[in-house]
Amino acid sequence: MLQGFFVVGPQDDGDPVTGHYYEFASADPACAQAWVYSDALSYAPGDRLALHGIGRAGPARLLITRDGLEPQVVLDRQVNLAFAPTPADASERGCDWPRIHTQEIPADWVSGVYRVTITVPGHQSEGMFVLRAERPPSTSAPRIAMILATGTWCAYNDWGGSNHYQGLYGPSGADFAPVVSVLRPWASGFVRWPADAPRIPHASPLLTRPRYPHMDYARAKGVSKKYASSGWAAFERPFALWCEAQGIGLDYLTQHDLHRDPQVLAGYSRALIVGHDEYWTWAMRDHLEGWLDAGGQLARFGGNFFWQTRLSADGAQQTCYKSRAEDEDPLASTNRLTSFWDHPAVGRPAAATMGLTGAMGVYAGWSRCAAHGSGGFAIYRPEHWSMAGTGLGYGDVLGAASRIFAYEVDGIDYTMTQGLPFAVPVAGLAGELTIIGLSPATTLAHETGPQDRDHFIADLDAAEVAQKIYGSLDAETLGRAARGNGCMALYRRGAGAVFNAGSCEWVAGLIACERPVEQVTRNVLLGEWGL
Repeated sequence: MLQGFFVVGPQDDGDPVTGHYYEFASADPACAQAWVYSDALSYAPGDRLALHGIGRAGPARLLITRDGLEPQVVLDRQVNLAFAPTPADASERGCDWPRIHTQEIPADWVSGVYRVTITVPGHQSEGMFVLRAERPPSTSAPRIAMILATGTWCAYNDWGGSNHYQGLYGPSGADFAPVVSVLRPWASGFVRWPADAPRIPHASPLLTRPRYPHMDYARAKGVSKKYASSGWAAFERPFALWCEAQGIGLDYLTQHDLHRDPQVLAGYSRALIVGHDEYWTWAMRDHLEGWLDAGGQLARFGGNFFWQTRLSADGAQQTCYKSRAEDEDPLASTNRLTSFWDHPAVGRPAAATMGLTGAMGVYAGWSRCAAHGSGGFAIYRPEHWSMAGTGLGYGDVLGAASRIFAYEVDGIDYTMTQGLPFAVPVAGLAGELTIIGLSPATTLAHETGPQDRDHFIADLDAAEVAQKIYGSLDAETLGRAARGNGCMALYRRGAGAVFNAGSCEWVAGLIACERPVEQVTRNVLLGEWGL
Protein backbone atom coordinates (compact mmCIF):
# COMPACT_ATOMS: atom_id res chain seq x y z
CA MET A 1 0.00 0.00 0.00
CA LEU A 2 1.08 3.58 -0.59
CA GLN A 3 1.10 4.20 3.14
CA GLY A 4 4.13 1.92 3.36
CA PHE A 5 6.21 4.44 1.40
CA PHE A 6 5.29 7.48 3.48
CA VAL A 7 7.90 8.92 5.78
CA VAL A 8 7.95 11.94 8.03
CA GLY A 9 10.39 14.79 7.69
CA PRO A 10 12.76 16.26 10.23
CA GLN A 11 11.07 17.97 13.15
CA ASP A 12 7.69 16.49 12.17
CA ASP A 13 5.16 17.30 14.88
CA GLY A 14 2.63 14.64 13.88
CA ASP A 15 0.01 17.23 13.03
CA PRO A 16 -1.74 16.68 9.66
CA VAL A 17 -1.55 20.41 8.91
CA THR A 18 1.86 21.53 10.13
CA GLY A 19 3.62 18.16 10.01
CA HIS A 20 5.82 17.06 7.13
CA TYR A 21 5.06 13.68 5.54
CA TYR A 22 5.79 12.55 2.01
CA GLU A 23 6.38 9.61 -0.34
CA PHE A 24 9.81 8.21 -0.98
CA ALA A 25 11.07 5.04 -2.66
CA SER A 26 12.23 2.26 -0.37
CA ALA A 27 15.98 1.64 -0.11
CA ASP A 28 15.32 -2.09 0.16
CA PRO A 29 15.92 -3.83 -3.21
CA ALA A 30 13.56 -6.64 -2.17
CA CYS A 31 10.65 -4.29 -1.39
CA ALA A 32 7.55 -4.65 -3.58
CA GLN A 33 7.52 -1.24 -5.26
CA ALA A 34 7.19 0.34 -8.70
CA TRP A 35 7.70 4.03 -9.57
CA VAL A 36 7.71 5.93 -12.86
CA TYR A 37 8.17 9.40 -14.36
CA SER A 38 8.52 10.77 -17.89
CA ASP A 39 11.60 12.64 -19.10
CA ALA A 40 9.52 15.68 -20.10
CA LEU A 41 6.25 17.28 -19.03
CA SER A 42 4.89 17.35 -22.58
CA TYR A 43 5.46 15.94 -26.05
CA ALA A 44 4.16 16.36 -29.58
CA PRO A 45 3.22 13.58 -32.01
CA GLY A 46 6.43 12.12 -33.42
CA ASP A 47 8.48 12.98 -30.32
CA ARG A 48 10.39 10.32 -28.46
CA LEU A 49 8.71 9.40 -25.17
CA ALA A 50 11.02 8.08 -22.46
CA LEU A 51 9.82 6.69 -19.14
CA HIS A 52 12.14 6.16 -16.19
CA GLY A 53 11.44 3.93 -13.23
CA ILE A 54 12.59 1.52 -10.59
CA GLY A 55 11.18 -1.32 -8.57
CA ARG A 56 11.89 -4.77 -7.30
CA ALA A 57 13.76 -6.62 -10.03
CA GLY A 58 11.36 -8.41 -12.33
CA PRO A 59 8.36 -7.85 -14.58
CA ALA A 60 5.83 -5.07 -14.15
CA ARG A 61 2.72 -4.02 -16.04
CA LEU A 62 2.97 -0.66 -17.82
CA LEU A 63 -0.28 1.00 -18.86
CA ILE A 64 -0.60 4.31 -20.73
CA THR A 65 -4.11 5.74 -20.84
CA ARG A 66 -5.44 8.96 -22.33
CA ASP A 67 -7.61 10.41 -19.56
CA GLY A 68 -11.20 11.38 -20.28
CA LEU A 69 -14.84 10.47 -19.73
CA GLU A 70 -14.03 7.15 -21.35
CA PRO A 71 -10.30 6.60 -20.71
CA GLN A 72 -8.52 5.18 -23.76
CA VAL A 73 -5.74 2.66 -23.26
CA VAL A 74 -3.01 3.28 -25.84
CA LEU A 75 -0.34 0.95 -24.44
CA ASP A 76 -0.50 -2.15 -22.25
CA ARG A 77 2.71 -4.13 -22.01
CA GLN A 78 5.16 -5.80 -19.68
CA VAL A 79 8.42 -4.10 -18.78
CA ASN A 80 11.32 -5.29 -16.68
CA LEU A 81 12.17 -3.28 -13.61
CA ALA A 82 15.43 -3.11 -11.74
CA PHE A 83 16.26 -1.54 -8.43
CA ALA A 84 18.33 1.65 -8.29
CA PRO A 85 18.93 3.95 -5.34
CA THR A 86 17.05 7.22 -5.03
CA PRO A 87 19.19 10.28 -4.25
CA ALA A 88 18.36 12.02 -0.98
CA ASP A 89 17.86 15.26 -2.92
CA ALA A 90 15.79 13.66 -5.68
CA SER A 91 13.01 16.23 -5.30
CA GLU A 92 15.53 18.98 -6.04
CA ARG A 93 17.90 17.39 -8.57
CA GLY A 94 15.88 14.53 -10.02
CA CYS A 95 15.80 10.78 -9.42
CA ASP A 96 18.25 9.75 -12.17
CA TRP A 97 16.58 6.36 -12.59
CA PRO A 98 17.13 4.11 -15.62
CA ARG A 99 14.85 4.10 -18.64
CA ILE A 100 12.21 1.40 -18.64
CA HIS A 101 10.38 2.28 -21.88
CA THR A 102 10.94 4.41 -24.98
CA GLN A 103 8.86 4.89 -28.10
CA GLU A 104 7.95 7.38 -30.79
CA ILE A 105 4.55 8.90 -30.08
CA PRO A 106 2.17 7.86 -32.90
CA ALA A 107 0.50 10.52 -35.02
CA ASP A 108 -2.95 9.16 -34.12
CA TRP A 109 -2.58 9.79 -30.38
CA VAL A 110 -4.93 12.67 -29.50
CA SER A 111 -3.86 15.74 -27.54
CA GLY A 112 -4.58 15.22 -23.87
CA VAL A 113 -3.23 14.16 -20.49
CA TYR A 114 -1.91 10.60 -20.46
CA ARG A 115 -1.76 8.59 -17.23
CA VAL A 116 1.15 6.19 -16.88
CA THR A 117 0.43 3.32 -14.47
CA ILE A 118 3.13 0.94 -13.29
CA THR A 119 2.05 -2.14 -11.30
CA VAL A 120 3.73 -5.00 -9.50
CA PRO A 121 2.11 -7.35 -6.97
CA GLY A 122 1.72 -5.29 -3.82
CA HIS A 123 2.24 -1.81 -5.27
CA GLN A 124 1.07 0.56 -7.99
CA SER A 125 1.93 4.17 -8.78
CA GLU A 126 0.97 6.66 -11.48
CA GLY A 127 2.75 9.25 -13.55
CA MET A 128 1.51 11.42 -16.39
CA PHE A 129 2.56 13.44 -19.39
CA VAL A 130 0.84 15.91 -21.71
CA LEU A 131 0.49 15.48 -25.46
CA ARG A 132 0.28 18.72 -27.41
CA ALA A 133 -1.74 19.02 -30.60
CA GLU A 134 -0.52 19.19 -34.17
CA ARG A 135 1.08 22.44 -35.27
CA PRO A 136 -0.56 24.55 -36.49
CA PRO A 137 -3.96 23.60 -35.05
CA SER A 138 -6.55 22.40 -37.53
CA THR A 139 -8.73 25.23 -38.81
CA SER A 140 -11.51 22.83 -39.77
CA ALA A 141 -12.40 22.16 -36.13
CA PRO A 142 -11.56 25.18 -33.95
CA ARG A 143 -10.55 24.20 -30.45
CA ILE A 144 -9.60 25.93 -27.22
CA ALA A 145 -6.05 25.62 -25.89
CA MET A 146 -6.05 24.54 -22.24
CA ILE A 147 -2.84 25.78 -20.60
CA LEU A 148 -2.09 23.38 -17.76
CA ALA A 149 -0.65 25.02 -14.63
CA THR A 150 2.53 22.94 -14.51
CA GLY A 151 4.45 25.69 -12.70
CA THR A 152 2.14 25.20 -9.74
CA TRP A 153 2.10 21.41 -10.13
CA CYS A 154 5.88 21.43 -9.75
CA ALA A 155 5.80 23.86 -6.82
CA TYR A 156 3.40 21.67 -4.80
CA ASN A 157 4.63 18.19 -5.77
CA ASP A 158 6.17 16.81 -2.57
CA TRP A 159 7.31 13.38 -3.80
CA GLY A 160 10.80 12.84 -2.43
CA GLY A 161 10.35 15.23 0.48
CA SER A 162 10.77 18.76 -0.85
CA ASN A 163 8.65 21.32 -2.62
CA HIS A 164 8.29 25.11 -2.44
CA TYR A 165 6.46 24.78 0.93
CA GLN A 166 8.21 22.18 3.05
CA GLY A 167 11.25 20.06 2.58
CA LEU A 168 14.63 18.62 3.39
CA TYR A 169 16.68 21.63 2.29
CA GLY A 170 19.29 23.73 4.08
CA PRO A 171 21.55 23.25 7.09
CA SER A 172 18.63 22.11 9.25
CA GLY A 173 17.41 19.64 6.64
CA ALA A 174 13.90 20.92 7.28
CA ASP A 175 13.39 23.94 4.99
CA PHE A 176 11.37 24.27 1.79
CA ALA A 177 13.39 23.84 -1.40
CA PRO A 178 13.93 26.88 -3.64
CA VAL A 179 14.77 24.53 -6.54
CA VAL A 180 12.58 21.56 -7.46
CA SER A 181 12.86 18.98 -10.22
CA VAL A 182 10.29 17.60 -12.66
CA LEU A 183 12.34 14.40 -13.04
CA ARG A 184 10.62 12.55 -10.23
CA PRO A 185 7.23 10.86 -9.74
CA TRP A 186 4.08 12.85 -9.10
CA ALA A 187 2.81 12.71 -5.54
CA SER A 188 -0.25 10.55 -4.92
CA GLY A 189 -3.43 12.48 -5.64
CA PHE A 190 -1.91 14.64 -8.38
CA VAL A 191 -2.77 12.25 -11.23
CA ARG A 192 -5.95 10.67 -9.91
CA TRP A 193 -8.28 12.19 -7.29
CA PRO A 194 -8.46 9.98 -4.21
CA ALA A 195 -11.82 8.32 -3.60
CA ASP A 196 -14.07 10.20 -1.12
CA ALA A 197 -11.45 12.94 -0.63
CA PRO A 198 -12.71 16.38 0.49
CA ARG A 199 -11.95 19.58 -1.35
CA ILE A 200 -10.27 22.42 0.53
CA PRO A 201 -13.10 24.85 1.37
CA HIS A 202 -14.28 24.30 4.92
CA ALA A 203 -15.92 26.56 7.50
CA SER A 204 -15.01 25.36 10.97
CA PRO A 205 -17.48 26.22 13.74
CA LEU A 206 -16.98 29.72 15.06
CA LEU A 207 -14.86 30.18 18.19
CA THR A 208 -13.09 26.87 17.60
CA ARG A 209 -9.63 26.20 16.23
CA PRO A 210 -9.86 25.90 12.43
CA ARG A 211 -9.66 22.45 10.91
CA TYR A 212 -8.37 21.37 7.51
CA PRO A 213 -10.29 18.21 6.57
CA HIS A 214 -8.35 17.69 3.34
CA MET A 215 -5.06 17.43 5.25
CA ASP A 216 -6.62 15.25 7.95
CA TYR A 217 -7.68 12.97 5.08
CA ALA A 218 -4.23 13.07 3.49
CA ARG A 219 -2.39 11.96 6.60
CA ALA A 220 -4.94 9.26 7.42
CA LYS A 221 -5.03 7.84 3.89
CA GLY A 222 -1.37 8.18 2.92
CA VAL A 223 -1.72 10.64 0.07
CA SER A 224 0.01 13.95 -0.54
CA LYS A 225 -1.10 16.76 1.79
CA LYS A 226 -1.09 18.94 -1.35
CA TYR A 227 -3.46 16.73 -3.38
CA ALA A 228 -6.26 19.31 -3.18
CA SER A 229 -4.02 22.30 -3.92
CA SER A 230 -2.55 21.38 -7.28
CA GLY A 231 -2.11 18.73 -9.94
CA TRP A 232 -4.15 17.53 -12.88
CA ALA A 233 -6.71 15.72 -10.72
CA ALA A 234 -7.68 18.66 -8.50
CA PHE A 235 -8.81 21.29 -10.98
CA GLU A 236 -8.02 20.79 -14.67
CA ARG A 237 -9.29 17.22 -14.94
CA PRO A 238 -12.86 17.82 -13.70
CA PHE A 239 -13.05 20.97 -15.84
CA ALA A 240 -11.82 19.06 -18.90
CA LEU A 241 -14.33 16.26 -18.28
CA TRP A 242 -17.12 18.83 -18.08
CA CYS A 243 -15.96 20.34 -21.38
CA GLU A 244 -15.89 16.90 -22.99
CA ALA A 245 -19.45 16.22 -21.82
CA GLN A 246 -20.51 19.58 -23.29
CA GLY A 247 -18.86 18.84 -26.64
CA ILE A 248 -16.29 21.63 -26.14
CA GLY A 249 -13.05 20.66 -27.90
CA LEU A 250 -9.78 21.21 -26.05
CA ASP A 251 -6.14 20.94 -27.03
CA TYR A 252 -3.61 20.69 -24.22
CA LEU A 253 -0.30 22.38 -23.52
CA THR A 254 1.68 23.33 -20.44
CA GLN A 255 3.01 26.51 -18.90
CA HIS A 256 6.44 25.07 -19.64
CA ASP A 257 5.52 24.98 -23.35
CA LEU A 258 4.39 28.60 -23.10
CA HIS A 259 7.75 29.45 -21.52
CA ARG A 260 9.91 27.94 -24.25
CA ASP A 261 7.82 28.71 -27.34
CA PRO A 262 6.46 32.22 -28.00
CA GLN A 263 4.33 30.81 -30.83
CA VAL A 264 2.75 27.93 -28.93
CA LEU A 265 -0.68 29.68 -28.96
CA ALA A 266 -0.45 30.68 -32.62
CA GLY A 267 -3.58 29.53 -34.44
CA TYR A 268 -5.76 29.59 -31.31
CA SER A 269 -8.22 32.43 -30.86
CA ARG A 270 -9.14 31.38 -27.34
CA ALA A 271 -7.22 29.78 -24.49
CA LEU A 272 -8.20 28.46 -21.07
CA ILE A 273 -6.56 28.37 -17.64
CA VAL A 274 -8.22 26.50 -14.78
CA GLY A 275 -7.71 26.15 -11.04
CA HIS A 276 -4.48 27.15 -9.38
CA ASP A 277 -1.87 28.93 -11.56
CA GLU A 278 0.19 30.55 -8.81
CA TYR A 279 3.69 30.26 -10.36
CA TRP A 280 4.82 31.89 -13.63
CA THR A 281 8.09 32.78 -15.32
CA TRP A 282 8.87 36.12 -16.96
CA ALA A 283 8.88 34.45 -20.39
CA MET A 284 5.48 32.81 -19.81
CA ARG A 285 4.02 36.25 -19.17
CA ASP A 286 5.80 37.76 -22.19
CA HIS A 287 4.47 35.12 -24.53
CA LEU A 288 0.93 35.20 -23.15
CA GLU A 289 0.81 39.00 -23.30
CA GLY A 290 2.07 38.97 -26.90
CA TRP A 291 -0.77 36.63 -27.87
CA LEU A 292 -3.33 38.72 -25.98
CA ASP A 293 -2.15 41.97 -27.52
CA ALA A 294 -2.52 40.40 -30.97
CA GLY A 295 -6.18 39.58 -30.26
CA GLY A 296 -6.17 36.41 -28.18
CA GLN A 297 -8.95 35.79 -25.68
CA LEU A 298 -8.05 34.08 -22.40
CA ALA A 299 -10.74 32.45 -20.26
CA ARG A 300 -9.25 32.16 -16.79
CA PHE A 301 -11.22 30.22 -14.18
CA GLY A 302 -8.39 30.19 -11.67
CA GLY A 303 -6.84 32.01 -8.76
CA ASN A 304 -3.67 33.23 -7.06
CA PHE A 305 -1.50 34.79 -9.76
CA PHE A 306 1.40 35.56 -7.46
CA TRP A 307 5.01 34.28 -7.73
CA GLN A 308 7.76 34.77 -10.29
CA THR A 309 9.81 31.64 -10.98
CA ARG A 310 12.76 30.75 -13.20
CA LEU A 311 13.31 27.56 -15.19
CA SER A 312 16.59 25.86 -16.02
CA ALA A 313 17.63 25.85 -19.68
CA ASP A 314 16.24 22.32 -20.14
CA GLY A 315 13.06 23.07 -18.18
CA ALA A 316 13.79 20.28 -15.70
CA GLN A 317 14.21 22.50 -12.63
CA GLN A 318 12.07 25.33 -11.28
CA THR A 319 13.43 28.00 -8.92
CA CYS A 320 11.48 30.15 -6.48
CA TYR A 321 13.10 31.47 -3.30
CA LYS A 322 9.84 33.08 -2.13
CA SER A 323 10.18 34.56 1.39
CA ARG A 324 13.95 34.02 1.31
CA ALA A 325 14.47 35.63 -2.10
CA GLU A 326 16.01 38.90 -0.97
CA ASP A 327 18.61 37.07 1.11
CA GLU A 328 19.32 33.93 -0.94
CA ASP A 329 18.32 34.40 -4.59
CA PRO A 330 21.46 34.88 -6.72
CA LEU A 331 19.43 37.29 -8.90
CA ALA A 332 18.10 39.27 -5.94
CA SER A 333 19.50 42.52 -7.35
CA THR A 334 17.57 42.14 -10.63
CA ASN A 335 13.92 42.07 -11.67
CA ARG A 336 14.17 38.28 -11.96
CA LEU A 337 14.00 38.09 -8.17
CA THR A 338 11.77 35.09 -7.45
CA SER A 339 9.34 36.86 -5.16
CA PHE A 340 5.84 38.37 -5.53
CA TRP A 341 5.06 39.84 -8.93
CA ASP A 342 3.89 42.90 -7.03
CA HIS A 343 7.18 43.21 -5.13
CA PRO A 344 8.67 46.65 -5.97
CA ALA A 345 12.01 45.06 -6.91
CA VAL A 346 10.34 42.88 -9.55
CA GLY A 347 8.56 45.85 -11.07
CA ARG A 348 6.04 43.86 -13.09
CA PRO A 349 2.62 44.03 -11.39
CA ALA A 350 0.43 40.96 -11.73
CA ALA A 351 -2.47 43.07 -12.98
CA ALA A 352 -0.60 43.89 -16.19
CA THR A 353 -1.19 40.36 -17.48
CA MET A 354 -4.39 39.18 -15.80
CA GLY A 355 -6.09 42.41 -14.69
CA LEU A 356 -6.18 41.02 -11.13
CA THR A 357 -3.61 40.00 -8.55
CA GLY A 358 -3.17 37.37 -5.86
CA ALA A 359 -1.74 40.05 -3.57
CA MET A 360 -5.22 41.46 -2.88
CA GLY A 361 -6.42 39.28 -0.03
CA VAL A 362 -6.11 35.83 -1.66
CA TYR A 363 -7.78 33.52 0.93
CA ALA A 364 -11.46 32.70 1.22
CA GLY A 365 -13.52 29.79 2.45
CA TRP A 366 -11.06 28.10 4.80
CA SER A 367 -9.21 28.62 8.08
CA ARG A 368 -10.47 31.91 9.56
CA CYS A 369 -10.17 33.65 6.18
CA ALA A 370 -13.67 34.65 5.04
CA ALA A 371 -14.58 31.06 5.84
CA HIS A 372 -18.16 31.98 6.71
CA GLY A 373 -18.67 34.20 3.69
CA SER A 374 -21.19 33.62 0.93
CA GLY A 375 -18.99 31.19 -0.99
CA GLY A 376 -19.84 32.88 -4.30
CA PHE A 377 -19.47 36.08 -6.30
CA ALA A 378 -21.94 38.88 -5.50
CA ILE A 379 -23.14 40.12 -8.88
CA TYR A 380 -22.99 43.85 -9.63
CA ARG A 381 -23.34 43.92 -13.43
CA PRO A 382 -25.92 41.25 -14.32
CA GLU A 383 -26.38 42.81 -17.76
CA HIS A 384 -22.85 41.76 -18.77
CA TRP A 385 -22.79 39.30 -21.67
CA SER A 386 -21.12 36.65 -19.47
CA MET A 387 -24.23 36.54 -17.25
CA ALA A 388 -26.74 35.97 -20.06
CA GLY A 389 -29.16 33.15 -19.34
CA THR A 390 -28.27 32.78 -15.68
CA GLY A 391 -31.39 34.52 -14.36
CA LEU A 392 -29.28 36.29 -11.73
CA GLY A 393 -29.80 39.97 -10.96
CA TYR A 394 -28.04 42.73 -9.08
CA GLY A 395 -27.01 41.57 -5.61
CA ASP A 396 -27.59 37.88 -6.32
CA VAL A 397 -24.72 35.49 -5.60
CA LEU A 398 -23.22 33.20 -8.21
CA GLY A 399 -21.90 29.82 -7.09
CA ALA A 400 -22.72 29.92 -3.37
CA ALA A 401 -24.28 26.44 -3.34
CA SER A 402 -21.03 24.82 -4.53
CA ARG A 403 -18.69 27.39 -2.91
CA ILE A 404 -16.85 28.42 -6.05
CA PHE A 405 -15.33 31.45 -4.30
CA ALA A 406 -12.36 29.70 -2.61
CA TYR A 407 -9.72 28.77 -1.62
CA GLU A 408 -7.38 31.31 -3.21
CA VAL A 409 -8.71 34.21 -5.24
CA ASP A 410 -7.49 37.23 -7.22
CA GLY A 411 -8.80 40.77 -6.85
CA ILE A 412 -8.14 44.46 -7.32
CA ASP A 413 -8.55 47.62 -5.30
CA TYR A 414 -11.85 49.31 -6.18
CA THR A 415 -14.23 52.12 -5.31
CA MET A 416 -18.02 52.10 -5.22
CA THR A 417 -19.97 54.71 -7.17
CA GLN A 418 -23.77 54.61 -7.23
CA GLY A 419 -23.76 50.97 -6.22
CA LEU A 420 -21.22 49.83 -8.81
CA PRO A 421 -17.57 48.78 -8.27
CA PHE A 422 -14.87 50.41 -10.37
CA ALA A 423 -11.23 49.34 -10.33
CA VAL A 424 -8.86 51.87 -8.85
CA PRO A 425 -6.17 52.72 -11.42
CA VAL A 426 -3.15 50.69 -10.34
CA ALA A 427 0.31 50.22 -11.74
CA GLY A 428 0.41 47.77 -14.59
CA LEU A 429 -3.17 47.82 -15.85
CA ALA A 430 -2.86 48.09 -19.62
CA GLY A 431 -6.55 48.51 -20.43
CA GLU A 432 -10.09 48.74 -19.11
CA LEU A 433 -11.15 46.40 -16.28
CA THR A 434 -14.87 45.77 -15.82
CA ILE A 435 -15.81 44.18 -12.49
CA ILE A 436 -18.84 41.91 -12.88
CA GLY A 437 -18.87 40.33 -9.42
CA LEU A 438 -16.77 40.25 -6.28
CA SER A 439 -16.59 39.04 -2.68
CA PRO A 440 -14.26 39.74 0.29
CA ALA A 441 -11.06 37.82 0.88
CA THR A 442 -8.22 38.13 3.38
CA THR A 443 -4.70 36.94 4.12
CA LEU A 444 -5.29 37.24 7.85
CA ALA A 445 -6.70 34.31 9.86
CA HIS A 446 -8.46 36.31 12.55
CA GLU A 447 -8.79 35.06 16.09
CA THR A 448 -10.54 35.97 19.32
CA GLY A 449 -8.16 34.02 21.55
CA PRO A 450 -6.28 30.73 21.97
CA GLN A 451 -9.42 28.66 21.39
CA ASP A 452 -9.73 29.74 17.72
CA ARG A 453 -6.12 30.61 16.89
CA ASP A 454 -4.89 29.17 13.59
CA HIS A 455 -1.28 28.00 13.69
CA PHE A 456 -1.09 27.39 9.92
CA ILE A 457 -2.03 30.68 8.18
CA ALA A 458 -2.27 33.00 11.20
CA ASP A 459 -0.92 36.46 10.23
CA LEU A 460 2.22 35.25 8.44
CA ASP A 461 1.10 35.96 4.86
CA ALA A 462 -0.50 39.27 5.72
CA ALA A 463 2.68 40.38 7.51
CA GLU A 464 4.88 39.39 4.56
CA VAL A 465 2.72 41.27 2.04
CA ALA A 466 2.67 44.32 4.33
CA GLN A 467 6.44 44.31 4.75
CA LYS A 468 7.46 43.61 1.16
CA ILE A 469 4.78 45.38 -0.86
CA TYR A 470 3.83 48.24 1.45
CA GLY A 471 7.30 48.69 2.92
CA SER A 472 6.69 48.26 6.65
CA LEU A 473 4.82 46.18 9.20
CA ASP A 474 2.40 48.15 11.33
CA ALA A 475 -1.33 48.25 11.99
CA GLU A 476 -2.03 50.29 8.85
CA THR A 477 -0.06 48.17 6.40
CA LEU A 478 -1.21 44.91 8.01
CA GLY A 479 -4.78 46.07 7.52
CA ARG A 480 -4.12 46.98 3.88
CA ALA A 481 -2.64 43.54 3.28
CA ALA A 482 -5.44 41.74 5.10
CA ARG A 483 -8.48 43.46 3.56
CA GLY A 484 -9.00 42.23 0.03
CA ASN A 485 -11.31 40.60 -2.46
CA GLY A 486 -11.67 38.27 -5.36
CA CYS A 487 -13.24 39.43 -8.62
CA MET A 488 -14.93 38.14 -11.71
CA ALA A 489 -13.92 40.68 -14.32
CA LEU A 490 -13.24 41.38 -17.99
CA TYR A 491 -9.83 42.88 -18.70
CA ARG A 492 -9.05 44.47 -22.06
CA ARG A 493 -5.43 44.20 -23.15
CA GLY A 494 -4.29 45.26 -26.61
CA ALA A 495 -6.59 43.73 -29.22
CA GLY A 496 -7.42 40.88 -26.86
CA ALA A 497 -8.95 40.30 -23.46
CA VAL A 498 -8.95 38.16 -20.32
CA PHE A 499 -12.19 36.99 -18.77
CA ASN A 500 -10.92 36.43 -15.25
CA ALA A 501 -13.07 34.51 -12.80
CA GLY A 502 -10.37 34.85 -10.17
CA SER A 503 -10.97 31.80 -7.98
CA CYS A 504 -9.33 28.38 -7.74
CA GLU A 505 -12.57 26.58 -6.92
CA TRP A 506 -14.71 27.67 -9.88
CA VAL A 507 -14.59 24.06 -11.04
CA ALA A 508 -16.56 23.03 -7.93
CA GLY A 509 -19.63 24.58 -9.57
CA LEU A 510 -19.13 22.37 -12.63
CA ILE A 511 -18.59 19.27 -10.52
CA ALA A 512 -21.86 20.04 -8.71
CA CYS A 513 -23.67 20.91 -11.99
CA GLU A 514 -24.75 24.26 -10.53
CA ARG A 515 -26.71 25.63 -13.47
CA PRO A 516 -25.79 29.35 -13.35
CA VAL A 517 -22.07 28.49 -13.01
CA GLU A 518 -22.34 26.15 -15.99
CA GLN A 519 -24.13 28.85 -17.99
CA VAL A 520 -21.45 31.46 -17.35
CA THR A 521 -18.79 28.92 -18.29
CA ARG A 522 -20.54 28.16 -21.59
CA ASN A 523 -20.98 31.87 -22.31
CA VAL A 524 -17.28 32.50 -21.82
CA LEU A 525 -15.97 29.46 -23.68
CA LEU A 526 -18.40 29.44 -26.59
CA GLY A 527 -19.99 32.88 -26.86
CA GLU A 528 -19.06 36.15 -28.51
CA TRP A 529 -17.23 38.39 -26.09
CA GLY A 530 -18.70 41.68 -27.27
CA LEU A 531 -15.30 43.36 -27.50
